[in-house]
Formats: sequence, structure tokens, C-alpha cells
Amino acid sequence: MSGYSREKFPHWNSTGSNCDIRDSVLKRDGTKVKLSGCNVVAGTWISIYDGDKITDPAKVDVDHVVPLAEAWRSGAASWTTAQRKDFANDLEDPQLVAVSASSNRSKGDQNPSTWKPEQTGSWCQYAQDWIVVKSQWKLTVTAKEKAALTDMLEKC
Repeated sequence: MSGYSREKFPHWNSTGSNCDIRDSVLKRDGTKVKLSGCNVVAGTWISIYDGDKITDPAKVDVDHVVPLAEAWRSGAASWTTAQRKDFANDLEDPQLVAVSASSNRSKGDQNPSTWKPEQTGSWCQYAQDWIVVKSQWKLTVTAKEKAALTDMLEKC
């Protein structure tokens, strides 16, 4: 897609003391999380997309609910680098979530019209999170995307 590059979305900001946004998400989304300083070294995570149980923090992916490339297509192309950095590191909205690597790879940069979580029980939360992020960041929604979101929300 014209002009897009992940590098235009600086991510995994430092949160101080050798910690970053990824560690913050792993701490928030895991159970029995163990730290070395502020770095996550152990814990358990259940991927909301596919139900996988992960016990090695190195094997946990932190997913952007609205993928960076999707954000680019939906309006982020006109943002400043600072705005894209804020979006890529957003802990305020439900934009970052710990998931299995396989589910994150499966999703890629797709929107709900072409990809839904394998776990149908998470469709409601996923759709709600997608809507919150798109709304907060004033990103556009296609007709197909809206139809897919409506379908998922009807299952709530």
C-alpha cells in the first residue's frame, strides 16, 4: 500500500527504567506474572483470539487490535509521526492485547470483514474493542467492516 511502513509507527515505547509498552501489556494481561525489575520473565497468558495457553513471555505477541496497516488505510496516513507513535503505544484504549503468535500472524493487517477470532466467544469483546479504537482515533470504517462488526455484536 502506498507510503505505508511499520517504521512510521514507532512502537514499544520506553516507560522508564528499561521497561517498555510490551512489558506493560504482558503484566496487565497475564496471570502469575513474575518480573525482573520491570521486565516480564514468567507468567501465563490465554490468547483471547484462539484460546491458546502460553507460559513463556517470549512466545506472547502483543497485537494491535486495529493493525497499524489498517490504521494507515483508515486515516493514519495523514497523521503526524507523534500521533502514529501514540496510536502504536496506546494503553488507554483497548488497542494492545497479549495473544498467541499464531493468531497474530493469522490476523495480520486484516479488518473484521476478512478475519475474526477463532474463539467465537471473544467476538463481542473484539468487535467492541475495534469500535472503541476506531472511534477514539477517528479512523474510517468500510461498509464491509461495519457489516462484519454488526454480525459479531449480534452474537453478544
